[in-house]
Amino acid sequence: MGSPPILLSDTDHDRISDAVHAAELRSAGEIVTIITRRSDGYSDVALAWAALAAFTALTVLSLLPHFYLPLVDQLLGRWGHEWTTREVLVLAAMVAMAKFLAMLALQLWAPLKWLLVPRHIKAARVRARAITCFKVGAERRTSGRTGVLIYVSLDEHRAEVVADAAIASKVSGEVWGEAMAALIAGLRSGRAADGLVGAVDKVGAVLAQHFPRAEDDVNELPDRLIEV
Repeated sequence: MGSPPILLSDTDHDRISDAVHAAELRSAGEIVTIITRRSDGYSDVALAWAALAAFTALTVLSLLPHFYLPLVDQLLGRWGHEWTTREVLVLAAMVAMAKFLAMLALQLWAPLKWLLVPRHIKAARVRARAITCFKVGAERRTSGRTGVLIYVSLDEHRAEVVADAAIASKVSGEVWGEAMAALIAGLRSGRAADGLVGAVDKVGAVLAQHFPRAEDDVNELPDRLIEV
């Protein structure tokens, strides 16, 4: 397997790392930044839409058999044909299969697939992936439980801030509102790096207020941006 595509330039990586370093000079907090192309493939959502298309086709066929069965006979050039139960079931299975496969094929076009994923599902998947990344890369990896993850998912245009236990006990989720606003603004305008730099600065300001830096503080987590 090849390496994943580079999402941000080396210059952007340097800017974000510098922002993390500057923010951590003001506090005992440790900031981890992660960026990814997408947080999920949403294959289950595509299958659900395909199943719905097949079910809808079957429902319409069952409600309007006197319209569709003669239409099929006309297309096949059959006159005065009497449909058997077996033939009706075979037709229903063929229609359902055709609708299912057609809906799956349509969703191979990425813009349509993303349009059909409900926003609340995107939000939930991004949040779940952010928490997973936090558990792997930041949770309990600092002596004072002061790690914070800033997570960006580009295709969903969504971001998350996840904090370790010591920070979460003093800082409510609403406090990260300005950081989230900076992130989302950058994503929507196609300037993910600017959004991350702004969010790091605002997260650093919150950490400096609640967790001022001690003289013996050491850097426990990497300052670099992680692409996954």
